[in-house]
Amino acid sequence: MTATEGGSDSGIDFTIWVDADAAPRDVKEIVYRAAKRLEIPAVLVANHRLSTPANNPWVRTVLVRHGPDVADHYIAERASPGDLAITADIPLAAVLVDDGLHVLDPRGEQYTEENVRERLSIRDFMDSLRTTGVETGGPSAYSDADKRSFANALDRTLTSKLKG
Repeated sequence: MTATEGGSDSGIDFTIWVDADAAPRDVKEIVYRAAKRLEIPAVLVANHRLSTPANNPWVRTVLVRHGPDVADHYIAERASPGDLAITADIPLAAVLVDDGLHVLDPRGEQYTEENVRERLSIRDFMDSLRTTGVETGGPSAYSDADKRSFANALDRTLTSKLKG
């Protein structure tokens, strides 16, 4: 639903894409409110049904088939340079950054050309440890501080994009 795919009547020329399979509910709620308030198209992509908020024409959901990385591929194939993506998936973030998108994770970290390769290397290293049987733990539970950090990062990013 980028401007080239039908766009918006608001004059906004970018779309917010959410890799919604693992996005916390709070992240989705924050995106719903931002999309409505600023009249920015938002697309949530998941391999399970999501309901869209009532009275918010700026948000739509896309249901993709089950399978590894199907939602990721959908986003990568349709997102345009200048769009904003929200994902915790570091390989997807790397692809999107390379394609010229702004990318945030659900905890408010911005992936950039300067940091995404390092994050990908660490992710791959941790994955290799797990496959050899080393206990590496997982991410901490999503907290109120994470929610605030994400909301602030989203606000900063949208403000910057809207100012041009």
